[in-house]
Amino acid sequence: MMNPTKANNIFLGVPFIWGFMLMNVGLGKSPTSEIKIGIVLDLQTPFSKICLTSINMSLSDFYENHSNYTTRIAIHVRDSLEDAVQASAAALDLIKNEKVSAIIGPRSSLQAEFMIRLANKSQVPVITFSATSPLLTSTKTPYFVRATLNDLLQVRAIAAIVKSFEWRSVVAIYVDNEFGEGIMPYLADALQDVHTCVTIRSVISLEASNDQITNQLYKLMTMQTRVFVAHMPPNLGFRVIQKARDIGMMGEGYVWIFTDGMTNWIGSTEHGSNLENMQGVLGLRSRIPNSKELGNFSLRWEKIFGQANAKPNVFALRAYDSITALATAVEKTNTKNLRYDNLISAFLNNTTDLGTLGVSRYGPSLLKSLSDVDFNGLAGKFKLVNMELEPSTFDIINFIGKEERIIGSWTQSNGLVNENPTSERLGPVIWPGKSTVIPRGWEIPTDGKKRFKVGVPLKRGFLGFVDVKQADPRKATIPTGYSIEVFEAALKRLPYSVIHRYVTFDTPNHSYDTLVEQVHNGMFDAAVGDITIRANRFVSVDFTLPYTESGVFMLVPMKDNENNTWFFLLPWSLGLWVTTACFFIFIGFIVWILEHRVNTDFRGPPHHQIGTSFWFSFSTINFAHREKVVSNLARFVVIVWCFVVLVLTQSYTANLTSFLTVQRLKPEVTTVNELIENKEIVGYQNGSFVLEFLIKKGFQGYQLKPYNSAEECHNLLINGTSKGGIAAAFDEVAYLKLIISQYCNKYAIVEPSFKSSGFGFVFPKNSPLTDDVSRAILEVIENDEMQQIENKWFFKKSNCSDPTFIPSHNRLSVSSFWGLFLIVGVTSLLALLVFVAFFFYEHRHTLYEDSEISFWRKLTILVRSFDEKDIKSHMFKDSAVHNVSSPSTQCTPRSSTMQNIPWPQNPSENMEFELRRVSPVPSEEFSTPQLEQDEDEEANTLREVE
Repeated sequence: MMNPTKANNIFLGVPFIWGFMLMNVGLGKSPTSEIKIGIVLDLQTPFSKICLTSINMSLSDFYENHSNYTTRIAIHVRDSLEDAVQASAAALDLIKNEKVSAIIGPRSSLQAEFMIRLANKSQVPVITFSATSPLLTSTKTPYFVRATLNDLLQVRAIAAIVKSFEWRSVVAIYVDNEFGEGIMPYLADALQDVHTCVTIRSVISLEASNDQITNQLYKLMTMQTRVFVAHMPPNLGFRVIQKARDIGMMGEGYVWIFTDGMTNWIGSTEHGSNLENMQGVLGLRSRIPNSKELGNFSLRWEKIFGQANAKPNVFALRAYDSITALATAVEKTNTKNLRYDNLISAFLNNTTDLGTLGVSRYGPSLLKSLSDVDFNGLAGKFKLVNMELEPSTFDIINFIGKEERIIGSWTQSNGLVNENPTSERLGPVIWPGKSTVIPRGWEIPTDGKKRFKVGVPLKRGFLGFVDVKQADPRKATIPTGYSIEVFEAALKRLPYSVIHRYVTFDTPNHSYDTLVEQVHNGMFDAAVGDITIRANRFVSVDFTLPYTESGVFMLVPMKDNENNTWFFLLPWSLGLWVTTACFFIFIGFIVWILEHRVNTDFRGPPHHQIGTSFWFSFSTINFAHREKVVSNLARFVVIVWCFVVLVLTQSYTANLTSFLTVQRLKPEVTTVNELIENKEIVGYQNGSFVLEFLIKKGFQGYQLKPYNSAEECHNLLINGTSKGGIAAAFDEVAYLKLIISQYCNKYAIVEPSFKSSGFGFVFPKNSPLTDDVSRAILEVIENDEMQQIENKWFFKKSNCSDPTFIPSHNRLSVSSFWGLFLIVGVTSLLALLVFVAFFFYEHRHTLYEDSEISFWRKLTILVRSFDEKDIKSHMFKDSAVHNVSSPSTQCTPRSSTMQNIPWPQNPSENMEFELRRVSPVPSEEFSTPQLEQDEDEEANTLREVE
């Protein structure tokens, strides 16, 4: 601590310094203007004495370096006596009597509140270098200048530290005044952003005795949370940490984080000896960059206080920079307005001190000049943003013995910066108790008064989940079951040991809401069982991740499809059967059109042609068609159609196989609407939330029947609605699996389902165990251990396999193949259009050249031309050439044939006549009945044309 005599000498030396400065006027220097500046500090405290020393040094250094300046600051010091009212009175005296142009101070946020109001009325800027409470920041305080960092900036840095070590809850310890209370709402919000909460707020009075502090710490010691964030003045903070060390709260497993309100004082002149109590503590401190000026100032500081390694704290440096900034602004401000106007008294006609308070005309221009000041000071860059010091870097310090180690930093722009690039966390850190193991942030209290109690429901049905073998209160509860075994498996995977005991709880009305509420009230530290995760329960407690499948499904009896006469029709829907049949007929018709003129297989009597077309189309099912396809267009259509037939047949075969094997047993009911429309009675588990779902779905009260066990549900389903039973049961999938495991293939789980979240374990709000157990559950699920547990409690006992969910609709429909039908339809129509276009082009003379023939006559000619053979086709040309070149076919045509062919009367008939005239006519010895029939048809056609 600074020597009081030496400090008093410093204060007494201030008038002599100013006397020496003002002597410059008589030494030929240019005349200077005196600017009065008020200073309000608690002069009896070491803090104020240190800061006042720094202010005097700043004034001396500034005017020594700027001797040519025409302004000089004259300080007028007032003592606030560590009282908010006295601080306001001192400020009022400086404004009213001394007519100061600005006020430096006060020390605390409590004293600053009323002083700021005086500044706004008188337009006199109030500059503070130590009041850090966020409550002082407001748009209604334009004349308040904060030349220090707002506490609001460091809450995000604290949240970043907590997030780095994955702590989920903290305890906030703070002083019960504006300094402590101002930061708490912002700290809670910042921690919530990183999914951490302030579980306890411990408020300690500034005047608290050592016994009161100890009692408060003992209360915190019995809680689970072991992460403490302390925000209080150093004189109280060091007392708290000393008592925490005395009762064992500075040992292994504990975490202490100090805000810069305390950390900035550690190692300074006054509190340098407290480092031995700070073993393992983390703290935030505003970074002070090294500079030549700071080194020179530190050397002078040691000489003034007479102590080696005496370091000025950040507040002393900011007091130095504040005076430097104010002196710079004063020089840049016009001094012609150095007067007060008594505007307030003129308007209010009031003779009180406040009523006669004047208004400074110099204040607004001084405030404007001060906002433009920008320089590198001893504490770092000095620049005001919205009349507050620009945010800087916070160093994260780990106190080890009497040493300080910087383990990281935080900035508003870059966030947390780790000094160890190889790790995502800060470090390495030496924690309290000289431990290097990262504390998990919470502990199970072991004081003997409170044990970790786990509540389990006393069940009367579905005992495969929880079954209490011993419910005698004089003996320990030993529950068994699927849920218990999953919980035990998760606890084994935790990186620490949890000593717990089970306590049976009888759930009234078969509802677990009361059990969940007991966890919220503190009767249990956790609840384990088949407890469904629900939104309304999340309001008061936390759940782990679900350890079972989610969803509410329908359980229905199965019926055998073996005796169904029309079973073979089930793989396809009626629409698909009709559509497929239509396309078979359509493809046969298209192929007949494309092949009729060029392919003798598609010619003959009408009944023969129809039968051949249908036979050809339907025989593609087995690819057994024997008719040749000679037209390229028909080949193209048949290729596409064969691909479609292949897909259809394979799909039918696969689905039929499924029906004959896996799905031989068919559920009696497949949809919920079917049950509602038929007014069937359905079942639900007594006390389950499923009742609400069923009522919302449309079931009436008389349609709902509860059951309490798997055996009761089985009996109701066996009896059916006709014998007072139920047609289906609705429950969560875990319960339905248990029923099926006991009765195998008698029932089926049918979709669709209602949404639910599955089963989870219950913990109090913000319990650190929630995340750890959830992570352990994931590890159990991802390994074979979960399957082994399920087999043990559900399937292995009954030799039943895991039930398969049967969908409510499994027949193939038109929508499954509409793309294929679209392709073959477009292909066939395109081929037909090409054929028609070529046909019309070939008979264009009939359509356009003879206008005397009516439209219907032309249409008749075209139809008959279509019905005839296309003799230009290569199929018939090859036969004609063969007949001409063969010696056996070169015979004289019959005269009767030549005489019966009249000369045509029109061009089209002439063309046909020429073709017949040059075509060779087979001799009688090679004549066949078919050829004679063709010749007779051609003769009849020509006579009709005539």
